[in-house]
Amino acid sequence: MSANVFMLWLANILLDTFGQLSFKAAAAGTGLGEGVARWKAMARRPWIWCGIACYVGEFLVWLAFLSLVPLSEGVLLGSINIVAVMVAGRVLFGEKLSPLRTLGILLIAGGVAVVGLA
Repeated sequence: MSANVFMLWLANILLDTFGQLSFKAAAAGTGLGEGVARWKAMARRPWIWCGIACYVGEFLVWLAFLSLVPLSEGVLLGSINIVAVMVAGRVLFGEKLSPLRTLGILLIAGGVAVVGLA
C-alpha cells in the first residue's frame, strides 16, 4: 500500500468515525423534545453540522481512495470504520461491547489486515 493510499485510508477512517460520533453527540441527551421539535433542536446543535462536514469530507476522500485501489479491496479496507466507530462509542459514550460484538471486531480487523497485506 503506497503512502498516498494509506493516508487517504486513514483520513477516511478518521472522518467517518468523527462524523458518526458527532451525529451521536447531536442526537444524545435529554430536553430535545419529540418529533419535529427534536429534529429542530438537533439542527441547532453544532455537532450535527460537524458530522455533516465530516461526511462531505469523507465522500471526497473516499472518491480519491477508490480512484487508487480496486473496488473490491477498497470496500474491504473501508470496513475497518465499523471497528473504529464501535471502539470509540465504547470509550466516549460508554456503549456496551458484548462478547459477540468483540468477536466481530476481531474478525473484521483480521480480515482488513489480510486484505491490507495482500
